[in-house]
Amino acid sequence: MAFIKQENRFDVDTLDLPVVGIAADVGRHDSGMHMHRKGQLLYAPLGCMNITLDNTQCILPPTKAAWIPAGVQHCVQMRNVVAYRSVYFDAGSFTELPQKMKIVSVNALLQALIERVALWEWDKPIDEQLAVTALFIEELESAPEESLLLPLPTDPRLKPWLSALRAGDELALPLKVMARSIGASEKTISRIFSRQTGMPYQAWRQQWRLHSAIEKLAVGGSVSQVAFSLGFSSDSAFISFFKQHQGNTPSQYMKAKPFQ
Repeated sequence: MAFIKQENRFDVDTLDLPVVGIAADVGRHDSGMHMHRKGQLLYAPLGCMNITLDNTQCILPPTKAAWIPAGVQHCVQMRNVVAYRSVYFDAGSFTELPQKMKIVSVNALLQALIERVALWEWDKPIDEQLAVTALFIEELESAPEESLLLPLPTDPRLKPWLSALRAGDELALPLKVMARSIGASEKTISRIFSRQTGMPYQAWRQQWRLHSAIEKLAVGGSVSQVAFSLGFSSDSAFISFFKQHQGNTPSQYMKAKPFQ
């Protein structure tokens, strides 16, 4: 059966199959950096995942899916219960699959295909998979690509701070406060972020706050709770910030489920 328990070890590369789907309910989890010989589509109809690869982080709420090509090092983190879906494709059998990592919007059809393939029995005859797999790949290729990637600085002076930030134990505070906590000048911090992430610290901080807001909203946080936890002066300030970056309010964003 494709539904597995969190405590069970699973290595997709031990399975000589063109398509492998799995489903699981996963609590707090950190996969560590790893890779597969198969391409992987990740999706969570419930909860939120953080994915890190090549000094880049992305957030994966229930309206989005991530495609990770074969051989790409990545780490998946979950801080709350997640309904986890993963579909693996043999790169040699499906050469038309995307060759770069991307985040895509999930519509009702793609969601239904993910659910179906993730729950396939692994011994399902290949000829019974062909039509569904072809449609799956077509939907993946045509799905709108989203910009939910956040480059991460690599300077060793920022490593403890960044680890605490990614663990949810720290906030991305204004530059003056952040620089003081690290023991470096504001000019030094600004130079590090511009050089290593391609954006000023303030722009990076805003993107990080957006990712954190999406994650907190995805696991049931109210607008007031999220606004307070991220240091916004008011609910209205948070709503204005979110709408500026996403084009809709937090409530509208979370109501935009693929099945509605």
